[in-house]
Amino acid sequence: MASATAASGEAPRKTRGVRAQRREAGTNLGVPYIVRNIPTYDILGEESLVRIEKTADRILAEVGIEFRDDAVALDHWRRAGAKIDGVRVTFEPGMLKEIVSSAPRQFTQHARNPARSVEIGGNNVVFAPAYGSPFVMDLDKGRRYGTIEDFRNLVKLAQSSPWLHHSGGTICEPVDVPVNKRHLDMVYSHIKYSDRAFMGSITAEERAEDSIEMARILFGRDFVDRNCVILGNVNVNSPLVWDGTMTNSLRAYARANQAAVVVPFILGGAMGPVTNAGAIAQSYAETLAGCALTQLERKGAPVIFGNFLSSMSLRSGSPTFGTPEPAIGSMVVGQLARRLGLPLRCAGNFSNSKRPDAQAMQEGVMSMLSAVHCGANFILHSAGFVDGLLAMSYEKFVMDTEFCGALHSYLAGVVVDDNTLAMDAFLQVGPGSHFLGCDHTMRNYQTAFWDSKLSDNEPFEKWVEQGETDMAERANRYWKKSLAEYEAPPLDVAIDEALTDFVARRKAGMSDAWY
Repeated sequence: MASATAASGEAPRKTRGVRAQRREAGTNLGVPYIVRNIPTYDILGEESLVRIEKTADRILAEVGIEFRDDAVALDHWRRAGAKIDGVRVTFEPGMLKEIVSSAPRQFTQHARNPARSVEIGGNNVVFAPAYGSPFVMDLDKGRRYGTIEDFRNLVKLAQSSPWLHHSGGTICEPVDVPVNKRHLDMVYSHIKYSDRAFMGSITAEERAEDSIEMARILFGRDFVDRNCVILGNVNVNSPLVWDGTMTNSLRAYARANQAAVVVPFILGGAMGPVTNAGAIAQSYAETLAGCALTQLERKGAPVIFGNFLSSMSLRSGSPTFGTPEPAIGSMVVGQLARRLGLPLRCAGNFSNSKRPDAQAMQEGVMSMLSAVHCGANFILHSAGFVDGLLAMSYEKFVMDTEFCGALHSYLAGVVVDDNTLAMDAFLQVGPGSHFLGCDHTMRNYQTAFWDSKLSDNEPFEKWVEQGETDMAERANRYWKKSLAEYEAPPLDVAIDEALTDFVARRKAGMSDAWY
């Protein structure tokens, strides 16, 4: 049965949000984030939830998790009272829950434009673009390796959409920039071409440190020490392994009081059991350990409880995305995260389709609605994800942002007041007439319904006259128009110079590395 999430204390935003964002869509401002006005969807009862939690406790106590190539992490666990056998760590039941209790239930990630800062946790929902694709694609050039130009284009498209709230992180891999230097260009691009909150690098501890240092140049060292301004998305090496690359980066973010997004990637039947309950128990154990490690590094540091469940084709061994089992599993993950009191990153707009087609949107809607209903607060992969995350599609990016716009209306729920009950309209129109020209319709027509810029709602004959285009073709025109009309948000000249100087000095201090 459905249950409402905790009240956010921001009721006025709930009633004005969807109307305000519609009015402001023309200026590409939108709202900084969504405050949901519909309940989360809880599918499991107490007994089943407790059984999953106890199974996770057994995994942690009887099997354990390996922490490789990070002696500091092992020292943290030793001091906390965990049992250490080489690099394998086991935990008494309840130990990790107690440690994560110091993490905030909700926190602000500040943007360089304060009007775009986001609240993560509680009843709040933040949409961010897809993350990590080595390839990009569009209808004109096809599939190809991503470049720094593609990266900047996608940052600009995210900035231009009123329906996204966050600039994201590695929107695509710019493979024309050396591996050890591309993080500098990516973080700078987020700062330069967007005034929204953003993510930093996690592929090496020094790259995480560089990302945080660039945030300090932007916001000021003291402000960063007191406030969250950057996120780092760290992944478990499922099953049950945390490698040093990830834990060193995780600890770097926590040490600086910045938020790690802790995410296992469990492909059912490969990195975890084929059965949903077992995969959920495994992911709970892995994520809980990562979240706890942030608190051992710096008590009270913000952290996001993440999850990425996926299935696979048991005939071919290929990963599958946007399928029903991970979607319904996300509902349970949401319940477990709320019981811990941690902000949640879960699901997204996933697809295995190789084009922005019906399969892409079918799978994307399945997984995106699971994110909405499970109560996810930070929804990475909200736009652009195709080909099992191997590619970022320009067309699907803008198609997905339009769907995010529809979800703004969906999450607003149904407002019941004198205006929406429309009694004055019934009195004016009476039986057998119509509401098209009545006063109530004229007062509300601009904000009454979600209006997509990409959907075709015209008569068939008019559609034929206009070229018989499908949505992907319309999206192709739309993203080009958005880039042509893009204007960079103002950035303080002194800060810009300090950032470019930092990037130049860091690049000059190391030779190019391509792996």
